[in-house]
Amino acid sequence: MVDLTDLLGDLAEESEALEALVRPLPPADWSRPTPAAGWTIAHQIAHLAWTDHVALLAGTDAGAFFASVNAAPDPARLVEAGTREFLAPPAELLARWRTGRASLAAVLAACPPEEKLPWYGTRMSPTSMVTARIMETWAHGEDVADALDVRRPDTDRLRHVAHLGVRTLGHSFATHGRPMPAAPVRVELTAPGGETWSFGPADATDRVTGPARDFCLLVTQRRHRADLALRVIGPVADEWLDVAQAFAGPPGAGRPPLNPPSGRPSTAARQTPGVRA
Repeated sequence: MVDLTDLLGDLAEESEALEALVRPLPPADWSRPTPAAGWTIAHQIAHLAWTDHVALLAGTDAGAFFASVNAAPDPARLVEAGTREFLAPPAELLARWRTGRASLAAVLAACPPEEKLPWYGTRMSPTSMVTARIMETWAHGEDVADALDVRRPDTDRLRHVAHLGVRTLGHSFATHGRPMPAAPVRVELTAPGGETWSFGPADATDRVTGPARDFCLLVTQRRHRADLALRVIGPVADEWLDVAQAFAGPPGAGRPPLNPPSGRPSTAARQTPGVRA
């Protein structure tokens, strides 16, 4: 069983790595566009700060959490509205995110492990909530890195993202209106250190193999499967990679291939908003 203290430590490290990327930026660079249409680097950090805020509500006052959902004038645009609400000048935004994530970590650390916290369309244990925060922080960090044209080093924290990606197989099918497949899927990923991370029954016929980073980019819908070095065996695994999403909420639109058949980069590659987790 995953230790909550260790998970919180990994969340802190993932958050600090992203903060180290944006902290030195001059104010003008916070306005750089990211692969999410209409979202700048500031929007990405504001989104994380807002999501920490509503997660804190879920962990401290379920009534207030549900009230915030019910008060939304347009539930379909709840994420965009919350992100805009949390936008601020860079120094203020960074401080807001730092304070909010620290408060959330303290609340989740004190939660009974069996408690189920309300979330959008589901309920989550404290460990699941922290895993989801790691996933989202990493995914939005990828958007920031893309905007800055840098490649971040891969770490073993990707295992949490991969784990969540596998755990949400059923959700991925259901949220796209497809029946839950009966056949299991085996996932074998090459970790940053070279070892293999395995998920699912070893004798499963359907299989997904490849680099852990590529699988994480797929399940967070940061890359199209055509741009990734993932190998698939079996119809269930093949269909899954078309709908995979490790985040809650309605089906994500995904991103088109970076290099379409014409050989020219797709102008539609910047058309998917951030993770809905």
